[in-house]
Amino acid sequence: MKTKNLLLGATLFISGFATLQAQEKKQLSLDDAIGMAVTQSTEANLADTKVSTSKFEMESVKNNIYPEVKLSGQYQRLTNPNVTLRLPTGDSNDGETASGSPKVDQLMLGMATVGMPLFSGFKLKNSVEASKDAYNAETFNAAHTKEQIAMQTIVLYSNLYKAQESVKLIEENLKSANQRVTDFTAMEQNGIIARNDLLKAQLQASNIQLSLEDAKKTVSTINYQLVTMLKLPEGTQVEPNPAYFENSEEMVTAVTAEEAISQRNDLEALRWEQKASEANIKVAQADYYPTVTLLGGYAAVDIKNVFQVTNAINFGVGVSYDLSNLFKNSKHVKSASSRAEATKQQVELLTDRIKVQVQESLENYNLAIKQNRVYIEAVTQADENYRIVKDKYDNGLSDTNDLLEADVQQLQAKLNETFSRADITQRYYELLNVSGKLINSFNITQQNN
Repeated sequence: MKTKNLLLGATLFISGFATLQAQEKKQLSLDDAIGMAVTQSTEANLADTKVSTSKFEMESVKNNIYPEVKLSGQYQRLTNPNVTLRLPTGDSNDGETASGSPKVDQLMLGMATVGMPLFSGFKLKNSVEASKDAYNAETFNAAHTKEQIAMQTIVLYSNLYKAQESVKLIEENLKSANQRVTDFTAMEQNGIIARNDLLKAQLQASNIQLSLEDAKKTVSTINYQLVTMLKLPEGTQVEPNPAYFENSEEMVTAVTAEEAISQRNDLEALRWEQKASEANIKVAQADYYPTVTLLGGYAAVDIKNVFQVTNAINFGVGVSYDLSNLFKNSKHVKSASSRAEATKQQVELLTDRIKVQVQESLENYNLAIKQNRVYIEAVTQADENYRIVKDKYDNGLSDTNDLLEADVQQLQAKLNETFSRADITQRYYELLNVSGKLINSFNITQQNN
């Protein structure tokens, strides 16, 4: 029995230790979080894979400018065919059947061919240029994707900070509410206050408890999203660094639409796509021209007892021209031109959108700063209001409703002030994001935490 108890105790201890390990708290700076997001998240890895794929496709297109060398050979066994020679075979009867036909039972054939493109209407050259432009576009698309991942990380980090701070504030308020219930219970038992006032205090404590549970649920949900994105062990509890949300007004930076237009990776990606589409127009136009190829080859043939050919070397020039392209290819050229025009319009559309985004982000940042100043004053006002109402209540000059309402207003003011500080930080990074400066503003290091 003692052995079973020991085993049970050891099992519970190990299980509890594993649970604590799985729920380990991790203090994480915003720089480290973004570094992990842009290097370890699935979306970032997918972006890098697309860049690698585009690079391989570019190298594959480049290979088309090199000569094509083909080797082929055959060895076949034959079933004693009837062979009639029209050429004189001499007087020798070696290797002949009784009827005078040679005995043929095997065939060997070997060939080597070389083809070097000389001219194809500059199709190869423009195809290489188009593939290079597509690769550059994919590279900038990947950079833009990582910027969006970084911004998503910042939003989660900020929301997690707000949710955790709200839990702390609500827990403090719940302690006060529970103490008030205790005091009111004693007062009601002594006939100092009506039972209705006690019920109001109990109801408010219950509502605060519900708010606390909801805040904890929000913390858990956001924490799980952040942990999943960063590929951290499941159950890790991230603790944001509050330093990122202090002195937020000192983060202001000069941002102009012109800077954003010159630095945005998504716009640069579209510019490269436009160049690729223009090169594809030239690729389509190349079908109007003939194709000239330098040819060369070597052949060897051996038909047993019949004839043998070696050192059959050939070289020359091949020309091909598809006359139907004079009528058919115009549609391909128009299609390529239309795609190029659509890409050009996308560049113009995104350029205008960036200007609007920069202006909107600036307004949001300035608004967040103004709101924070108001909320700071509101906290002072709410604290003073609660103190005055509490004094009046203690002196019988205000009722329970006034006291409870002042308490709620005080909690809401503190929550608003906390959220506004985090909002300033988030708006600041949103401003950097729309200006194309977000990633460069962090000291990102590749590390596995």
